[in-house]
Amino acid sequence: MENTTLAFIGMWEAVIIMVAILIFFGAKKLPELAAGLGKGIREFKKASSDFGDEIHRPYTPPQPRIDAQTTASATVEAGKEAAKPADTGTTPASKA
Repeated sequence: MENTTLAFIGMWEAVIIMVAILIFFGAKKLPELAAGLGKGIREFKKASSDFGDEIHRPYTPPQPRIDAQTTASATVEAGKEAAKPADTGTTPASKA
């Protein structure tokens, strides 16, 4: 009795599966299927690699976003405040 821990398929089973695929899809579709399978495997490996990189990257808190419109408005408002005359507490009539 054969001692196997995983359900491996033998050579004859693989040949039968390949012949069935060849009959089912045809010889013209096999290269397209293989290319699609290879592309899918590459995308999966890339996604899992990107996910691993994201997990192992140290956390940096998000920086506050400075909006150019808000900064320009604040600068204009500050300029208006600086252009106002200082209030000395005297009125023009009390100067005379």
